[in-house]
Amino acid sequence: MSDTIFSKIVRREIPADIVYEDDEVLGFRDLNPQAPVHVLFIPKQPLATLNDATPAQAALLGKLLLAAAAYAKQEGFAEQGYRTVINCNEDGGQTVFHIHVHLLAGRRLHWPPG
Repeated sequence: MSDTIFSKIVRREIPADIVYEDDEVLGFRDLNPQAPVHVLFIPKQPLATLNDATPAQAALLGKLLLAAAAYAKQEGFAEQGYRTVINCNEDGGQTVFHIHVHLLAGRRLHWPPG
């Protein structure tokens, strides 16, 4: 996997508005938000796409989602609602090849998303 902007954020080589961190997961605000709340949750260890995940990484994938849920609860919008999204490869909308969960909230989100 190539070195990505997200790897540089994990190493603190470039700044980010970090809103969540634990031993394995980092959460930071998206620079191009698609909703009033748009936070990305990434594993600190790089993993390019969901297709690259192995059964041994199931717990890590779960931790990404649990981190997003914890943040939604902490910020007070969990009960009103939010969306989590993982894009995979180009046709799926993935632009940075370091797996990440988008957390979107703060407005009514419609379906289908586009």
